[in-house]
Amino acid sequence: MCGIAGIIGRVDDDNRAALQRMNDAMLHRGPDAGGTWVSEPDERGWGALLGHRRLAILDLSPAGVQPMTDPVTGHVIVFNGEIYNFADLRKRLAAEGQTFNSTGDTAVMLRALGLHGPEAVAWLRGMFAFACWDPKQRRLLLARDPLGIKPLYVARAASHDAGWSLAFASELRALLASGLLGKPQLDPQAVASGVWNGFVVGPGTAVKGVELLPPGHLTAFDGVGHTVRDEDFWTIPGHAPQQDMDEEQLAAILQDTLGLHLASDVPLAVFLSGGIDSSVMANLAQRAAKSPIHTFTLAFEEQELNEGPIARRIAGAIGTEHHEVVLTEQHFVDNLDAALDSLDQPTFDGLNAYYMSHAIRGAGFTVALSGTGGDELFGGYTSFRDLPVLQQWSRRTAWLPNPLKVAAAALASRMLSSSGGAVAPQTRWAKLPDMVRRSDDLLALYQMAYALFLPGFQRELLASDLVATLNDGLPAAMKAKITAETRARTPLSAISVMEQRLFLGERLLRDNDVASMAASLEQRVPLVDQVLFDSVDRLPEPTRYEPPRSKAMLRRIGLRGLDLSLFDRPKSGFVLPLDRWIRRGLQDAMDKTLRDPQAIAAVGLAPAAVERLWRAFLDGAPGIYWSRVWAIYVLVRWCHRHRVFR
Repeated sequence: MCGIAGIIGRVDDDNRAALQRMNDAMLHRGPDAGGTWVSEPDERGWGALLGHRRLAILDLSPAGVQPMTDPVTGHVIVFNGEIYNFADLRKRLAAEGQTFNSTGDTAVMLRALGLHGPEAVAWLRGMFAFACWDPKQRRLLLARDPLGIKPLYVARAASHDAGWSLAFASELRALLASGLLGKPQLDPQAVASGVWNGFVVGPGTAVKGVELLPPGHLTAFDGVGHTVRDEDFWTIPGHAPQQDMDEEQLAAILQDTLGLHLASDVPLAVFLSGGIDSSVMANLAQRAAKSPIHTFTLAFEEQELNEGPIARRIAGAIGTEHHEVVLTEQHFVDNLDAALDSLDQPTFDGLNAYYMSHAIRGAGFTVALSGTGGDELFGGYTSFRDLPVLQQWSRRTAWLPNPLKVAAAALASRMLSSSGGAVAPQTRWAKLPDMVRRSDDLLALYQMAYALFLPGFQRELLASDLVATLNDGLPAAMKAKITAETRARTPLSAISVMEQRLFLGERLLRDNDVASMAASLEQRVPLVDQVLFDSVDRLPEPTRYEPPRSKAMLRRIGLRGLDLSLFDRPKSGFVLPLDRWIRRGLQDAMDKTLRDPQAIAAVGLAPAAVERLWRAFLDGAPGIYWSRVWAIYVLVRWCHRHRVFR
């Protein structure tokens, strides 16, 4: 787990300095080593400049240091992530007569790419983002793992006279630190996405002209930065494959997947929230390990949100060495600026992972497993229950004119929603009329269910020229991708893909990456694995999803040997007590920002609407939850912290 950066441009002092600034900005991603490499310039003086920050996990010797040059092919790589099937790839290459000095995964993938070219990217199983330079063809290959665990940001020069054509990095903030972007501008779509989703949906980013390389995608550039190859090497098929997977087969695949994720030459721990997914990780890891696994739980003084006691009982049943970290309101507030500064893009999530990661790293661990991904695979969210019901209701009432159904939904919404306050409730019941309007379009329905605000209030929050920048809260490229991957799927299977691509891929994975790396901790997510995804996708739907939200199959195969009554309690997300903390220790800082008209207008929001929202929250208006004001606050703070404005 590391940080990578690079430039295609003139091999001169300016670009060398820009590369070093990017590397320095990612010190937290790789405190163990840092290095740069520069290619031979061409006749124009152009070449590739590569940088790397190392967090040593496999092959701790100097042979694992990057940028790494392959002694056989001459290819050079900078790589962030882990290749879990590298042992099998090593055997495959050994059968071709290849030998290696390093015991790690980087040397293996580098040799495979050097000998077999971009086609070898599809051989890789793991989480990865890398850049590989071919000195003979003078080409740079970029690629990102199939499910988007590791990020890779790419910027193109706005001018032909810039002295560079392409720059990339593991973090957007590193590109900002490079100085190559001049005066960065806020992307209007990012503002609209932040208001709708609470985070920025890719492939765009908060900064105009910088994009996130899509998951499962590779792109190659020539020596001056022209694109010579651009394609997906892995996609989610648009229809569910043949349903020929059974429970015992999947149990074996899950255990094998977990075993691969345990490979490490440094101490390893497990996040344990007390929920199904993290408990499965801890249970399977303990079964596979030769010594007790260390588990960590973040506990709170606020008992209604504290899962410490149940996590303690589960850890005792599994037999792990358990650690409980109590996050107090004072500690949260005292460290909040550093936590918010760790966010690579505006997002209302990620802080719980930040505090937990620092606790684990402080205890001496460099790698931690997380249960992220189980809800998306096995139907754990309310979307799997509610959205198909609404679609079925819409089909059964197809004989009614749509305006009449919307009017009936509006009446029901008024009866079921509370009213009052400076802002109308922004709840799911309040969204009902808008959801009925979209009930024939499952993706639009999904997006409306997750929207932070009703469309009407979104229009009030956004500057007038930003209102129409997105379609159902999504950029056109993302909407087209998900539509293609779901068009021939059943509703449950389609919702699983949407959760995989959006909630998981665009929010949880990205937030967890920067939060853990801020603490120099590698977070591994065994339930986010392309082989496991393909295998679960082959399960019969009743086996995979029934009963709704229970994740019954995951319980059966992942919690073997445990008393399942430990898990017979209502599902609750792992959340911080932010509602209470915002009203107390955080109120003054947020008040100063959210009541500043100039600060609000500079990021494309309407000051009057933002102040009204903040006042409604403080007044306890019904349906105005903490996440609404927090998303706006973090967006404004991020833009001002990084001086990225309209």
